[in-house]
Amino acid sequence: MAINIQNIIDQITTKAAAADSTDTADYLLTLSKATLAMNNATGVIEYRAKSELPTVDSSILGNFAYIAARADLDSVYGDSYAGFYYAVRIGSADSGWDRIRTGADSDAENAAPAAAPVPNAQGSISGYVSGGLPYDNTIQKFPFTVDANSTDVGDLTTTYRIQQAGSSSDVSGYNSGGFLPGNTNIIDKFPFSTDANATDVGDITSARRLVAGQSSEASGYTSGGGPPYVNIIDKFPFAVDANSTDVGNLLTVVGQIAGQSSTDNGYVSGGLTPSISNVIQKFPFSADANSTDVGDLTVSRYGPAGTNSSDNGYTSGGLSPAYTNIIDKFPFATDANATDVGDMTVSARGPAGNSSTDNGYNSGGNAPPYTNVIQKFPFATDANATDVGDLLLAKGYQAGQQV
Repeated sequence: MAINIQNIIDQITTKAAAADSTDTADYLLTLSKATLAMNNATGVIEYRAKSELPTVDSSILGNFAYIAARADLDSVYGDSYAGFYYAVRIGSADSGWDRIRTGADSDAENAAPAAAPVPNAQGSISGYVSGGLPYDNTIQKFPFTVDANSTDVGDLTTTYRIQQAGSSSDVSGYNSGGFLPGNTNIIDKFPFSTDANATDVGDITSARRLVAGQSSEASGYTSGGGPPYVNIIDKFPFAVDANSTDVGNLLTVVGQIAGQSSTDNGYVSGGLTPSISNVIQKFPFSADANSTDVGDLTVSRYGPAGTNSSDNGYTSGGLSPAYTNIIDKFPFATDANATDVGDMTVSARGPAGNSSTDNGYNSGGNAPPYTNVIQKFPFATDANATDVGDLLLAKGYQAGQQV
């Protein structure tokens, strides 16, 4: 199959023009052979895989070959990535063929590897919103793969629940704490694999609402809350249904906080202490320990939503003391202050936060009045949120989960 190789000719010509006395004799010889071959070439032979290239001998030295892209083979520079090869030596490694690097290859070589999704704290299938005010016990689900409205997929164990924490394992969503009315210590669990009601699987260490949730690979966390406000960091296991244990303290008693999760740490941002806070604090998942102060939000606020990409935590909305639409971003790799990277479609307190591998979602909230908007903002770029769907009804102060 004849293939246009003008781009290869241009590359060889550019290299030849740039050659000088500082280049090695081998390099100049290779350029000379390449130039001669390209001047006489009208096309190259296409092969299915690098393993099918013939062993280089004197009869094909200086020839070119092309390997087409193939989805069934996986190699950074080999058969899965379309490329040209040059028969540059006899009886040498890889049968004497060298790949001719192109601009696309350079981009692929130099690109930073994509960060792995945070286990349980990022999903690829669906976001869930549970409970909320006006009083409701509904568990709703909306897809991450398309922009769409939510659907009713089950109920929490109590008649209604607000201001609870949301956590996620790889198979179940969890709601901990909240207000019934009256503060509760219930930990509810509902399955991701089927649309079903939640079951009561344990208790947090104290009844409280206005809490934040975090998710490690093995455990769910319930942080802060009140009133009266506490500094407790609770942890409960995903592997078995059990009560939580007190594993550390936040910097101060605080509630109405946002929760975020990296692979290694849980984060809490903003809140009431009872003064309005801008503090970003983190605690480790690998050990039971207190949190540390790692930075500040751009504005002090309470009642925001927390979401996270693989690399950053996001804090959206809240009261500052007026309603705000600010989306703040702070890095996981270093302890640093947040930056303002965009705006929500509405200024709201108490939206639910959900995280896919590509986007942060904020659902509902008290605008006021309450809103039913599901809004999405990208992790890849700093940008405003867009309206991508609706909850079943306008509501706020609900928990978010994802799978």
